[in-house]
Amino acid sequence: MSKNPATLGDAGERGVLAEVLAALAVVVTDGVLVGPGDDTALLTVRRGAVLATTDTMVLDRDWKEEWSSARDVGIKIVTQNLADLASMGGVGTGLLLTLVAPEQLPLRWACELAEGIAWAAGRVGVPVIGGDLSSAAPGMVAVSITALGELAEGVDRPVLRSTARPGEVLAVSGPLGRAGSGWVLLKDGVLQGRNECERTALDHQRRPLTDLTQGPIAARAGATSMIDVSDGLVRDGDRIARDSGVRLVLDEDAVRALARDLGPALTHDEALRQVLSGGEEHELLATFPDRACLPTGWSVLGEVSAAQERPGVWWRGVRLDPRQGGWDHFGG
Repeated sequence: MSKNPATLGDAGERGVLAEVLAALAVVVTDGVLVGPGDDTALLTVRRGAVLATTDTMVLDRDWKEEWSSARDVGIKIVTQNLADLASMGGVGTGLLLTLVAPEQLPLRWACELAEGIAWAAGRVGVPVIGGDLSSAAPGMVAVSITALGELAEGVDRPVLRSTARPGEVLAVSGPLGRAGSGWVLLKDGVLQGRNECERTALDHQRRPLTDLTQGPIAARAGATSMIDVSDGLVRDGDRIARDSGVRLVLDEDAVRALARDLGPALTHDEALRQVLSGGEEHELLATFPDRACLPTGWSVLGEVSAAQERPGVWWRGVRLDPRQGGWDHFGG
């Protein structure tokens, strides 16, 4: 390896791994019996079952170089994966990282990616236990994480999408529309927030940070169904509605209140659209038997009613089409 490698090609596979693994080795837990370095990691399974999920981010599809740093990408992809575990009432036990990149990619970028992943994983005490490194054509960069987990203490069974029932309450664990607002600002060339509201939106689009403890808390409180809001309220809510065979009826005042909370970053109409359709939020949407079950900080969004042959998300007497908003990897 050259004395001062500037790119992945200069460092070679062994050199890249040495740099990246050094940045990732910040969380150590008793559950990791064999970590990075061997062909396979070895974990203890305390609860007798394993949760597993995976997400991939691709340059110019999921982030742009002029918008996001490598550290941003690392933080974002960890949040995406761990929010999926939280939505089942789970917690992470280990992360597997894959980086696919051309040899021309600066080594510093890969190290900063690892630093972002390590920071986000360390924030919740989840170790990075291994992964893979592969070369790619010039300009192609993809980052993937597979998260392993287990049900949290006090959670006896996973919270599914298919178990909402009529008469229940629909609620969300936090704000909606911030990441979507940030995307609109970035698309319009606003890279630095001009006020606190814009700065919040831009930060949440680049590196979303949510309270991942809310999934297990909601499960212990009696949540009957739950999902991570990654593709938008309407699109993800529609998944619960269809799988459960119910209607999720949104409360107009509650939705408009979320839009007003976005403040001066957008017009009210655009803010409303982002609350309903903006993706990459990673708050949790759940149903509960009644309002008394809601954990602290959760807000009522509506109610669950019988489907009457048309399951989906309803607002102001109209079924909202999930295809008209939210994120679709092949439809935009």
